[in-house]
Amino acid sequence: MEIARELRYDIYDLFLTMPEPLIARNLRYGVEERVTNKGKVLTEINQDDLNKIASQIEDENLESVGVCLLNSFANVSHEEKVGQFLQEKFPNLAVSLSSKIMPEIREYERSSATAMNAYVQPLTSSYLNKLKTELVKKGFGGKLNIMISSGRLTTIDEAIKTPIHLLESGPAGGSMAGVFYGKLFNEKNLLCFDMGGTTAKASLIHNGAPEITNHFEAARVKRFKKGSGLPVRIPVIDMIEIGAGGGSIARLNSLNLLTVGPESASSQPGPACYNLGGEYPTVTDADLVLGYLNADYFLGGTMQLNIEQARKAIDKHLAGPLGISIEEAAMGIHKIVNENMANAARVHILEKGMDPRHFSMIGFGGAGPVHAFGVAKLINSPNLYIPVGAGVASALGFLVSPIASEKIHSHISNLADMDWKEVNDFLDNMQSEGKRFLKKYGNKNSSIHIDRIVDMRYEGQGHEITIHLPEGPLSEKHLSEIKDRFQKEYTFKYNRSIEGIEIQTVTWRVQVKGEIPSIDVVQKDITYKNSTPLKGTRKVFFEETGYLDCPVYDRYNFEKNVTLLGPMIIEEKESTTVIGINSEVEVDTIGNIKIKLL
Repeated sequence: MEIARELRYDIYDLFLTMPEPLIARNLRYGVEERVTNKGKVLTEINQDDLNKIASQIEDENLESVGVCLLNSFANVSHEEKVGQFLQEKFPNLAVSLSSKIMPEIREYERSSATAMNAYVQPLTSSYLNKLKTELVKKGFGGKLNIMISSGRLTTIDEAIKTPIHLLESGPAGGSMAGVFYGKLFNEKNLLCFDMGGTTAKASLIHNGAPEITNHFEAARVKRFKKGSGLPVRIPVIDMIEIGAGGGSIARLNSLNLLTVGPESASSQPGPACYNLGGEYPTVTDADLVLGYLNADYFLGGTMQLNIEQARKAIDKHLAGPLGISIEEAAMGIHKIVNENMANAARVHILEKGMDPRHFSMIGFGGAGPVHAFGVAKLINSPNLYIPVGAGVASALGFLVSPIASEKIHSHISNLADMDWKEVNDFLDNMQSEGKRFLKKYGNKNSSIHIDRIVDMRYEGQGHEITIHLPEGPLSEKHLSEIKDRFQKEYTFKYNRSIEGIEIQTVTWRVQVKGEIPSIDVVQKDITYKNSTPLKGTRKVFFEETGYLDCPVYDRYNFEKNVTLLGPMIIEEKESTTVIGINSEVEVDTIGNIKIKLL
């Protein structure tokens, strides 16, 4: 686990630090056995080795164990025997089998994912079981499903077995809310911008669906350096972490330049304006000083902010040392955050061979609507949407996602040498398993959707690209179609194809999805208490104008289909929407905000 792939994520860093393995070396045990990469058993499991390992587990009083044998992706029998032995010996031991967690080639990546699953399983199991018990006590009689990182739902029992799949479940909910709102707004291409207290993340909705990747890293030593973390080859919505949230701390670096994050003030003590002992200026402090936030209406008025503490923190750590005004320093924080997020989002889109100007943007999360206008302006998005309940959009995403199952099978073969009967057999088995899973939880055949995909590469390459397979039984007559799909996708990604080299399949996946829940969004908080939604005005600092008297609106009192011109501030309980100059604002029949950047 130390050796990993022997890759240096920064070849010029003489003091390179690699991620520390989750499992200490003295807790890693070997067992004699051997299965070939084709699944043939050469050497049976050495029972004496298993008995020694059992003694060590007992001596160390371990709670959880991960099992990863060399070629278990090709034949799971040995891993299952080890798992059965350990469960019989230690009934309360949590056991994670790599053939259940990530049944793919590449032993290091499989080991890494299995170690992570074993690491979090006892804690997650305790939490989820407690959640289920407490809900039942409170009279809940429905089915409890859990969001996973791919934007789909699984059952609580499956989540307890494979908690590693929950790693990015929160942001995935936001992306699925983006899919839902994209259909509502008739936008097939959207950039989802989700900014909370510690981080901001962006993901793409392309042709009405989120981009899914199987390449993900956790616990990076350097936040934005690919390869500096622990690999987790699980299906996950492809997101880029931009690294700034409301609690991100602003500092002067060794060159006396203003930087923001990645350090965060967290919720305790939090930003200086929380008045809970936070000393350093944060993004939230800057937004408050600039007038974007209402000190008396933060979290719907349930929390009072202290603007004087925010000004003192910015003056002491930034404005004073730099010899500039507090407002200039606060605007510097706001601009740096927006520029960093815009640059990351722009690169994320360009790396996929697409143009950022063709993507409208949707902003959500507690801090997202405060910064979304600035980010959308920087990447030249045509439209910006702030949906109803933007501060809790991820929760809505959970409600509009289907329950689903994904089965994985590694089968490496050149297309020219493919045994199509063998392929159809394992695809049918994977499909049947997925259907059984969904039917067990109430999905009917008519509502089940099946998607079959395969990871492919040119022979000799170390990385694959994903294509969708034709429907029905596969045979030689599908060969040209599969090749064409691969070469089209390869050309789209790399602007070239390679002639004269065999095309190879690596990993096959069958996704079986249930029906997408149908939900109508209704703005329940519209009260029409006043004849106008205008709450008043306050001094707000914009880069183009400096301070100006900016109108402040109550989102819950907007009339239907109203159109206004920016700048303005729109307040609601979970968040605040900041809209700059040169903009046109439309509010639809249920309170969603559409902003045209003029």
